[in-house]
Amino acid sequence: MKRLIIVSCLVLITLHTYAADKGIISGKIVEQIGALPVPAAVVSLYITGTQQPLITVPTDENGLFKISSLKHGSYSLKVSYVGFSPLVINDIILTEKEYEKRLGTLKLVADQTSLNEITINAEKPLIQYAADMMTYNVESSIQSEGSTASDILKNVPMVEVDLDGNASISGKRNTRIFIDGKPSDYMTSNIADLLSVLPSDAIEKIEVMTNPPAKYSGDGEGIINIVMKKNFKIGLGGNAGASVGLEGNTSVNTNASYKSKTYSINGGASYRYNIRKNTNENYRENFFSDTTFYYNNFNDNRDSGDGGNYRVNFDWDITKKQNLHVSTNYNNNVNNNKSGAYNHYLDEDLIESSLRNQNTTGERTGHTFVFDADYDIQTDTTGGKLSAGITYNDNNNFNGRLQNTTYTPANRSSRLQENRNGITNNGLSFKLDYDRPVFKKRDHIELGLMYNFRNNNNDQLIQSFDFNTGQYVVNENLSNQFLYKEDIFAGYATYNLRGKNWGAKAGLRAELTKVDFDLSSGESYTIDPYVSLFPSFSINRNFRKRYNIGASYSVRVNRPRENSLNPQVNNTDPLNINYGNPNLLPELTHQMDISFNVYGKLWSFIPKLAYSTRKAVIERYRFVDQTGVSETTFDNVGSNTEYSLFLIGNYRPHKTISTNANFSFSQAAYKSDRNSALNRKGKNLRGRIGLSMELPFKTAFEGNVNYYNNISAQGRNKGSITTWMGARKVFLKNKLNARISISDPFGRSSNSSINEGINFRSENFYTSNTSNVTLSLNYRFTKVSKTKPIPPPATKP
Repeated sequence: MKRLIIVSCLVLITLHTYAADKGIISGKIVEQIGALPVPAAVVSLYITGTQQPLITVPTDENGLFKISSLKHGSYSLKVSYVGFSPLVINDIILTEKEYEKRLGTLKLVADQTSLNEITINAEKPLIQYAADMMTYNVESSIQSEGSTASDILKNVPMVEVDLDGNASISGKRNTRIFIDGKPSDYMTSNIADLLSVLPSDAIEKIEVMTNPPAKYSGDGEGIINIVMKKNFKIGLGGNAGASVGLEGNTSVNTNASYKSKTYSINGGASYRYNIRKNTNENYRENFFSDTTFYYNNFNDNRDSGDGGNYRVNFDWDITKKQNLHVSTNYNNNVNNNKSGAYNHYLDEDLIESSLRNQNTTGERTGHTFVFDADYDIQTDTTGGKLSAGITYNDNNNFNGRLQNTTYTPANRSSRLQENRNGITNNGLSFKLDYDRPVFKKRDHIELGLMYNFRNNNNDQLIQSFDFNTGQYVVNENLSNQFLYKEDIFAGYATYNLRGKNWGAKAGLRAELTKVDFDLSSGESYTIDPYVSLFPSFSINRNFRKRYNIGASYSVRVNRPRENSLNPQVNNTDPLNINYGNPNLLPELTHQMDISFNVYGKLWSFIPKLAYSTRKAVIERYRFVDQTGVSETTFDNVGSNTEYSLFLIGNYRPHKTISTNANFSFSQAAYKSDRNSALNRKGKNLRGRIGLSMELPFKTAFEGNVNYYNNISAQGRNKGSITTWMGARKVFLKNKLNARISISDPFGRSSNSSINEGINFRSENFYTSNTSNVTLSLNYRFTKVSKTKPIPPPATKP
């Protein structure tokens, strides 16, 4: 009898457990325009009130999804796909009587055809991958508040940030930084300074484009596009925050927004103070037919600076079909520098013959103003849209240095030199874009025109102190003024073809370029206007519910800009001078890749093969004269061919844990017909591993490790490792956010490199004080709730 009772109880418990876990949620994802199914869309299911998804599944080739074995309760569901506005369905309730919810057909709105974006109340995935683009959703990172754009970029997969703050895409020699689809190098002459003051609070996402479409400028092998926030709650909201680090870095920031039914205005301000210390050791062997001698140089540098970013944006829905967006942005930076250099001269027996000491003090100031206006109008009921935009920028920089040089033994005269360098950069750009669905809204066509004008004035004054007269004397050989003007006229056309389980996109961009630059010494250079064509093509195919294969091809150009063309001599280090080359030719790149994407319920894996070939490669070229002075300039060093393998993946072992990684391996070869010393082959290796966790008590953790090395025409970087980790906790009903982050906890960031030519070989070792611990606090003075989309009616099975 007891056995019968026990067996009966076990059966009842099993039946109850089965009944409680038999919930089902299903539906179909299609495009709003054309009703085409969306395969491989990310469908995330959340238990109501939680921030981490319970389960994530992709849609199959017909756009269908089904989530089974669910317990009774309340859920919310989010659908996201690159190129479309995310969609959230709330209040999905499963009960014992109603254990299956068929949500029917859910429609995604394409970003390019929607003036009013859909807002959501659930977090996006941190990282999303597409055939030719990776999207990093900043709002989903614990660095979303109290950081800068430079901090964020250091944690973006496939992006490398060097020790000077310059960002690039892994495997891409020439990367351009865009802000809201517009090139930032038209806004400032120092992009690293701009990124160091742009607050993360104002950034929505970062798009990494390895094969940019025809809509974007043909310049650059890849594009990093920083997309600023534009959606805000109806009413008033905002936040304020501050951070402080052990290395002395501090920052404060604030943002505020107000939105009514027809217009919104938002603005923000941020301030940061940084201290940067670095050391550099360079050992150079100089060998000639009659002698060999050596230089061993040590440098210590301390740079302290502050800067601010101030911005105001205005959005006005003039009618349901018309929108006007106006924004202004102002940045300012002030930096003070002190450095000491100790240069040891060694003869061929490695005996020191003399010592040069050089102490340098410097100041760098800069400010940038940008005005931007965009007007959008829906031209018809089928989804056609016309956009017009204008951007004006004005940038001014000043760089002053005072160099005091002495020698031991004192058989050479001491030297006191003052360098004053003023740079102004302004520009104006117009654009006109039109896109429209065609053939019963199945396909899509995009057309556009653009004009860009740039004007750069670089005025360099070098003065040497005459100890006999007690006055400074202008050095006429080194003082000069460089004037640069550039006009680019462009037009593009793109056709996007969509089938049931496949898609293809072809585009062509044409650019007419005109460049003039002059020197105050009387030299004038006029480059005859030339037309460049930039075709692009991509195709992808989904099959068997979990696979996607894609291929893309594009032609890109690297135009020589003012920094590489300017022949003004920089003799900050008299043993290592550098200058530009006004005779440079544009560098042309053909690049293509093939990717194979595999998706599981808890993981995804994307292997990619890439090939690129470049002609008239622009790189720094170095040589040593008979006196031992190293001269570095830019040159078209030859051609380059590179084969690459990329491995990208993510895995979620638990609903609160997410991991991601990307690795790349490439074989590169340089070939030069003019200089056999530039014929070189080598391997590049890059990798990144990241981890994020949602912990109890509203706590989260993120961390990553990055490694990269690369070769150049005259040498290679041996490798550099950077690490970062951080933890965040929220208080006061998610209003107060506290974060502690640690960068490079295992030691200062360092980089070593080798550079060699016909008559020299140089080894360089560089370290920087990147090891730091930072505490950040951020307070939201209103809760920014998002608008709920209305769920579509369920369809009958």
